[in-house]
Amino acid sequence: MRAILKPMGLTLVLYATTASAQAEDVTTFTLDNGMDVVVIEDHRSQALTNMVWYRIGAADEPAGKSGIAHFLEHLMFKGTDKMAAGEFSATVAANGGTDNAFTSKDYTAYYQQVAADRLDLMLKMEADRMVNLQMTEQDVATERDVILEERNMRIENSPQALFSEQADAAQYLNHPYGIPVIGWRHEMEQLNQQDALTFYHQYYAPNNAILVVAGDVEPDQVRELANQYFGPIAPNPDLKPRVRPQEPPQLAERRLNFSDPRISQPYLVRSYLAPERNSGDQRQAAALTLLASLLGGDSTTSYLATKLQFDTQTAVYTSASYSGMSLDKTEFNLIVVPAQGVELADAEKAMDQAVADFIAAGPDPEDLERIKTQFRASEIYAMDSTNSRANRYGAALAIGLTVQDVQDWVPTVLDISADEIIAAAKTVLDRRASVTGFVTPSEPVTTGTEG
Repeated sequence: MRAILKPMGLTLVLYATTASAQAEDVTTFTLDNGMDVVVIEDHRSQALTNMVWYRIGAADEPAGKSGIAHFLEHLMFKGTDKMAAGEFSATVAANGGTDNAFTSKDYTAYYQQVAADRLDLMLKMEADRMVNLQMTEQDVATERDVILEERNMRIENSPQALFSEQADAAQYLNHPYGIPVIGWRHEMEQLNQQDALTFYHQYYAPNNAILVVAGDVEPDQVRELANQYFGPIAPNPDLKPRVRPQEPPQLAERRLNFSDPRISQPYLVRSYLAPERNSGDQRQAAALTLLASLLGGDSTTSYLATKLQFDTQTAVYTSASYSGMSLDKTEFNLIVVPAQGVELADAEKAMDQAVADFIAAGPDPEDLERIKTQFRASEIYAMDSTNSRANRYGAALAIGLTVQDVQDWVPTVLDISADEIIAAAKTVLDRRASVTGFVTPSEPVTTGTEG
């Protein structure tokens, strides 16, 4: 009896802690110009994370201008009519903080981690560059070279990244998620000052932005400062709804064979088109989150690891992953690295059989409870970081979720049943909506002249 009660007690403690954490002090309001504000109070230290999120990402770029969202992110660190180029980050550093930015398919975000008494200065500078960005032709040319070199380092020098680009392009025939965030090189090379300014003036506006402040702050303080600095900025009345081309029904599986001399170990990747988290309706996404953890969330204890790595020794590595944090349909991914002497085709058959066996048998109740306990624990640990908390709310609001959706997420995942997980697996793990890639080494290509 004590052996039964002990894990139950752990579960109850973790659940209570999670429930308490989810009911954190979050205040939201909207400025008169349409800017959304989220304040997450955390008074454990005299520090904060300040973020400005724009509801614009790589999937919103005009045709032929791939990479412009990321390019503009770089240019936002150039000067304004009040600050010299580079002065923004230098000021943050001089005040003991750090800053950076990132671009995804669905949003662009800028952040600073500083002492709480520096919030006034951070908001003043962010409001300034929302409307007063200045860039010279030389700035544009220099930064274009920077992003091209970034593509060289991240994509061209990585055969895995090159394959991922091809796989995404195959997965999304019509939706812009098939275009890389950093952009296609031939289009990046043509980006110019006018492209950047047009994109900036269209999308960098308070009614397309979310301010998130997490840390040692009070809501009234943030409201006063936000109104002071962002309040006078006029909204863009011509901002249009985010309407994107959508994927047609996928009726046939797609396959890729990718070879590169830099590949040291063959492997296979399978991606399925999958639903995203939707406001007020997150159960299927929650079921897929648990499904990914059960199938391949751990390289030693998950179902695919047990079946392929240990029982049959077909593979040396297996993985499954899913994230529903996107505005439109996303992907559910499987990866298998076959053991020495095992052909990729045989590894694929073994993977498919293991997935079929999992669906037929359903998740082991103890495994499901263990996965949920791990999920609870990871969510609790994430609450220790103001940066993580700010990111959680900012990303959610940027893709159309609400504060309530964020706070409902953990209880929703914990409430998912084994039957819901299997139903999600049957719906999503359909070969007709998949892309399978065989990634293999190849001999270096040599060129020369005959003499």
